[in-house]
Amino acid sequence: MNPASALRQLGSTQQKLLRRLLSAPQGASVESLCEALGVTHNAVRQHLTALIAAGFVERGTARPTGGRPQTRYVLLSAGRELFPRNYGLIATGILEHLYASAGKAGVQALLVAMGRELGAAAAERIDTADPAEVATALAEQLDALGYEAQAVRRDGETQIEAYNCVFHALAKAHPDVCRFDLAFMEAATGRPIQHMECLLRGGHACRFRIGTAAASKP
Repeated sequence: MNPASALRQLGSTQQKLLRRLLSAPQGASVESLCEALGVTHNAVRQHLTALIAAGFVERGTARPTGGRPQTRYVLLSAGRELFPRNYGLIATGILEHLYASAGKAGVQALLVAMGRELGAAAAERIDTADPAEVATALAEQLDALGYEAQAVRRDGETQIEAYNCVFHALAKAHPDVCRFDLAFMEAATGRPIQHMECLLRGGHACRFRIGTAAASKP
């Protein structure tokens, strides 16, 4: 059974719980999961017990809170692998063939062109000038591609965090593929994008800062 099918076979609450843990690399307490999912403590504990038995989640180290230490639950590698990454061995083979035939510069140009083309289509659904709304709409577009993205408040502004890099294994060998992400987001928003944090470099997510739109010429 492929990971995407295994994820779909879980109940909706367990899927939401796993997604919550995906976006919490330091783990999450039962209390925070109850609040996020809108279910009781007993329900969360039952779901955690099932997910631990399946090998998707583990009980992590309790963190001091000033009172009673809170046990935190952490997503394991098997749980992370449930989330789809929409590429496979053939994608790696194609990219390596392109490097051999077109060279590094050619591959970079192709990735940027692909990102811009798909981003231009996404731009039709990001029709707003408000920075926070742009970030939210962009996160929705990235989420639809499998990035498990969301808009977050950082440093007094709304940024994008993506917790499931769809190119993760591919990008380890060929970091150039990240050019696709940047080109897609810039074309979708009409704004410069700055890559602030990266999963490949040990970050807890791929985090992006959205710049200011260029003034239109008269």
